[in-house]
Amino acid sequence: MSRLDQINGPEDIRKIPPAEWSSLASEIRRFLIAHCAESGGHLASNLGVVELTMAMYLSFSPPKDKIIWDVGHQSYTHKILSGRKKDFAGLRCFGGIAGFPKRNENPCDAFNTGHSSTSISAGLGMAVARDLRGEHHAVISVIGDGALTGGMAYEALNNAGQLKSNFIIVLNDNRMSISENVGGMSAYLNSIRTSAGYNRLKENVAEALSAIPGVGKRMVESLRTTKNGIKQLFVPGMLFENLGVTYLGPVDGHDVRKLMRVFEEARRLNRAVLVHVITEKGKGYRPAERHPDLFHGVGPFELATGILKKSKQYPDYTDVFSKTLIRLAGEDPRIVAVTAAMPEGTGLAAFGRRYPQRYFDVGIAEQHAVTSAAGLAAGGMKPLVAVYSSFLQRGFDQVLHDVCIQNLPVVFAIDRAGLVGADGETHQGVFDLSYLGCIPNMTILAPKNLWELERDLRFAFSYGRPIAIRYPRGQAYRGLQEYGQPIEFGKAELIYREEKTALLALGSMVSTAEHVREKLKALGQPCTLVNMRFAKPIDRKLLEELGETHQNFVTLEENVLRGGFGLEVADWASAHEREFSVTHIALPDAYVEHGDVSVLRQHLGIDSDSIVRVLRDKYHW
Repeated sequence: MSRLDQINGPEDIRKIPPAEWSSLASEIRRFLIAHCAESGGHLASNLGVVELTMAMYLSFSPPKDKIIWDVGHQSYTHKILSGRKKDFAGLRCFGGIAGFPKRNENPCDAFNTGHSSTSISAGLGMAVARDLRGEHHAVISVIGDGALTGGMAYEALNNAGQLKSNFIIVLNDNRMSISENVGGMSAYLNSIRTSAGYNRLKENVAEALSAIPGVGKRMVESLRTTKNGIKQLFVPGMLFENLGVTYLGPVDGHDVRKLMRVFEEARRLNRAVLVHVITEKGKGYRPAERHPDLFHGVGPFELATGILKKSKQYPDYTDVFSKTLIRLAGEDPRIVAVTAAMPEGTGLAAFGRRYPQRYFDVGIAEQHAVTSAAGLAAGGMKPLVAVYSSFLQRGFDQVLHDVCIQNLPVVFAIDRAGLVGADGETHQGVFDLSYLGCIPNMTILAPKNLWELERDLRFAFSYGRPIAIRYPRGQAYRGLQEYGQPIEFGKAELIYREEKTALLALGSMVSTAEHVREKLKALGQPCTLVNMRFAKPIDRKLLEELGETHQNFVTLEENVLRGGFGLEVADWASAHEREFSVTHIALPDAYVEHGDVSVLRQHLGIDSDSIVRVLRDKYHW
């Protein structure tokens, strides 16, 4: 039996002899690499924290002790050690275990995560709750150096310094988040990493003092627990110390024994303590070590080479966005672009290489990204913020307060709008129409295909006011090319005109509506097809025109119904003198779990077959 086969619960790692820890780490890595090669997943980040996770399970006792993972990209080893190895065949699949920690999945998952920079706040709250309840377990928040750039992490650190009981923050420093880290914190941590002399001196002094008979150990302990200790003589860690958080490290994140020793020291302190751990992202798999960004979230790949099994045949929406933005920027020197640590994912990396002086990666800081774009606009530039739909949620107040109140010409390129898939609830982009649609001065567009995205971007930069373009993840739709009416503010595009029933589709749902129309025509039911284009404002003039000859209106959107464009259509219909039947095809008032997008669409009833069934049942066709 392999060492990994002996792990069926959180206590089992303690049965593995120390001499076999290295072998266990290797087995875990082989397991993760083989699994991700078959099904994809977050590989590089997980390979980097194998020994760190092992050391935490050896030093602490989950689920009694609470381990909170920031983001959760790096939680696979944690899932294995907590007893979920047998479930990995269903990882990130519909009905299977999640790729992130989930409290309802396993008692060792102390807190749900998925977005960055939350773990210190959550851990601090759990530590205070522990103290108020008179409990005595450990609370450990694990945060990466990239996530530490998020403003929420700074806020939490500032507050943690006031705590008068033990709270452990593990800074997993791998020098990379999804992309290379930027900003002052990255530079600061780099200065600490390179100060090896500090650590050697600290260790040598401690060893020398310990050798003094009778008093040596007491002297070392005194130095460790007082602010007049050795590290106070040196710069490394002083930022955290000045916030009231005791700094320990840096320590080799791939040495289990060293990690256990520093965790033992950290646990003795009656205050917040930060353990600085140095790890290598992608460790143990050469392709991931060389290209950790490419193996952050990866599809199935050839195990021997790391080459993806599926090559891209056609461009996705991100590709189209990237090329179009570069072309438009060549025409207008005022166009600039902002990303919050997602240059590759949003397609801005190529823009940054072409126009480095007009490209700004602000780190994991969506709030700052939005307001800095507002400042760029107020200064006479034409800024674009490229961001995932679920991440823009974090900048809602800034969109409202800093962009839209001032009516500033900021373009929001919202990638991953709609169902995203395997990353689950925290990443599904199904709320942007709702949270943007309620903001005055905001205009929202959604392209039906790749050519319309190009035209939408050109229109957005000429518009001169706040505007958002939402588009889905995945291959760009290549149908309906012959329908390419110019973009006019608030005007929909009539694609097929018939009678009785009008399909009013937005963005990604236009292609679905086209299939619905074909299937209804086969049943003898004529349908008009409208590409709504604008979720805000909707084309009420066209609705009035269609109202003369149509009785049934069907709205189709890949967003939750509440706050979506469909309710705007319902509002129009209810105010009309004629009675119309309005059917909404949208997502329910619920969070959407992880799974393949095609499976999720069927499950949620927004695929063409499900829509046809709904309409046949309602209208008795």
